[in-house]
Amino acid sequence: MLSGQESGDEGPEPTASGDGGSGDGASEEDPAEPGAGTPGDADADGPAVFLTEPVRRRAVEIAAVAMPGLGPGRVPARLRRFLKFSPVKRAKLAKSELVVALAADATFREGLAEVLTSTDSPLIGAIATGGEVSPMADPAEVAALAYLLRPEGWRELIATATQAVRETAEAPVAEAAPEGDPKRLAALEKENGKLRGALAEQRSAAADLQEELRRVRRELKDAEDRAVKAAGDLAAERGRLKHLDTERRSERRRLESEVESLRSQFERVRKADRERERLTSARLWLLMETLSGTATGLRRELGLEPVGDRPADYIADELCAEPEERTAEGSRGLEQTDPQRLDHLLSLPNPHLIVDGYNVTISAWGETLTLEQQRNRLVQGLGAVAAQTNAEITVVFDGADAIFGAKPSARGVRVLFSAKGQIADDVVVELARVEPEGRPVIVVSSDQEVAMRVRREGAYPVPSPLLVRWLQRS
Repeated sequence: MLSGQESGDEGPEPTASGDGGSGDGASEEDPAEPGAGTPGDADADGPAVFLTEPVRRRAVEIAAVAMPGLGPGRVPARLRRFLKFSPVKRAKLAKSELVVALAADATFREGLAEVLTSTDSPLIGAIATGGEVSPMADPAEVAALAYLLRPEGWRELIATATQAVRETAEAPVAEAAPEGDPKRLAALEKENGKLRGALAEQRSAAADLQEELRRVRRELKDAEDRAVKAAGDLAAERGRLKHLDTERRSERRRLESEVESLRSQFERVRKADRERERLTSARLWLLMETLSGTATGLRRELGLEPVGDRPADYIADELCAEPEERTAEGSRGLEQTDPQRLDHLLSLPNPHLIVDGYNVTISAWGETLTLEQQRNRLVQGLGAVAAQTNAEITVVFDGADAIFGAKPSARGVRVLFSAKGQIADDVVVELARVEPEGRPVIVVSSDQEVAMRVRREGAYPVPSPLLVRWLQRS
């Protein structure tokens, strides 16, 4: 139920018209308001309604409490300045203006009725709907609410409640009259005023609680609206993220497909490059083999051999007065056994040096070393040749003779012994024969027959002393 007053005053009191009406039923009458027996409303639809002082005061109190529920535009201009005060102070200061506004301003009264009916008070609901009013209700409050709400039959309801108010007011007077004690009456009236003030405070507190409840409900509704909006935004953001994730996955698949395609193209290009490189190498090798074979064929066809002479040697010979002053190598001072001739042969591309082992060792160290020592010395010396050149080296010894000691070995030197019934010369010639045409083959042997045979196979014969001097020089 929307009723009651708040305790305490707020702010300075305005210079409002009207007096501060007392809470008793015998207060002085305000010149601007109807007193007891004064019409409370000039209603065109029926006779005027007269309100007693308790009913009128209660109507003012209820209007003062309900007035803030109206919008500022629906409050009369002369009453707006009282909105900042508490309901108790508002009812006290704006009493005259409220009485006039309730009697003359139907719009203001209807607005108050809307505020009152919006509460959940059972008494207001019973009065507004024409229901049964509790007999325990305050008659003055019933009459005041009927005056403000104006339900069907409100005049009869006001008359009945006013009669009950009169009877209630006359009973204490009748009881107190025999006693004739004014002090007691004043004390009772003061106690009644305190009780009415406490009741007004409780009603004001209840109104404040209802207002707080409405505020909390509005805030709860706003929070629910914000939660719904946040849920919608969250769903939209999730949808956007899902769409972005789908696009990212699609882009990743596209990039992976492009990478795989580029990798396949790269592999094809690299394979084609390798094939082209192999083809180029094969063609170059074939060309070199062709050129080498051609050079070898021309050398064989023309019977050319490595020579120590140079064209300038012949010019130098002609300048000499006596023939015996010339040497076998001309003016350069080179002999047939000069190691530089072997250097020249070993500088040819990929040469193969074949050595007739005992033909070299016996002519060089036959009188001072044993066969085993000769073999070891020759093989170790040929190891030095292999280390200094890129030549393939093979040395052949006769295997018919008894071999004492371990087989000699050196890095880069192939050591062979002829089989039973076979001499080393035949092995040397066979080694020269199996070499491909165009490869430089150098055979070291002082045996003229071996030299002649290997020359027919395209090899270069070199006498044994030439190798011995090369080894001694190194």
